[in-house]
Amino acid sequence: MRLVGQSITRLLLAATLLSLGACSILPEQAPSDVYRLPAASPASKGTSPVAWSLRVVRPKSSETLDSPRIAVIPQGNVISSYKGARWSDPAPVLLRNRLTDAFYRDGRIQSISTDDSNLQADFELGGELQAFQSEYRGATIEVVICLDARLADDRQRIVASRRFEVHQPVADKQVSAVVSAFGQASDTLAAQVLQWTIEQGEKRYTAEPKNQ
Repeated sequence: MRLVGQSITRLLLAATLLSLGACSILPEQAPSDVYRLPAASPASKGTSPVAWSLRVVRPKSSETLDSPRIAVIPQGNVISSYKGARWSDPAPVLLRNRLTDAFYRDGRIQSISTDDSNLQADFELGGELQAFQSEYRGATIEVVICLDARLADDRQRIVASRRFEVHQPVADKQVSAVVSAFGQASDTLAAQVLQWTIEQGEKRYTAEPKNQ
């Protein structure tokens, strides 16, 4: 009986050691800093409210951009990401929310929704996010955001489309500086998309008034 007890004890001890060994070989997950897109810069409120409604949808993108990773192109065609840092949401969501916020701040379109609610609207703003990354240009870095915007009517017919591309220099190589540049680039692009959307929406809505 004593030999059996000793054997069981040895087996339990061996199993414990193996278990500890297995845990020790697993790589430790490095902590990540989670960044929000910096708050939008104050903008003047628009005048003359429009009569139509708008739904802002999440733009389509590549698998690389459709993630919380902060994309960077260090050289050539290599796409990487900043180690130990990520966005609070995937890039298409960040841009959609920044665009939606810009329309709310402007105030001319008083009926705004997103694809999260999927409410009916006179026009839908969407498109494809082609770039949302920082890029090294020799000794300098710049943030590049490129959106192929599309405005569609309530029958999902494209009424206007345009490419918007913004290049924003980065102050230094720190991630915080890169994030700050993303905020500035997003503000610039949002202002351009907002003005274009209102111009195109007014043109189409006035030309084809809705039946009451």
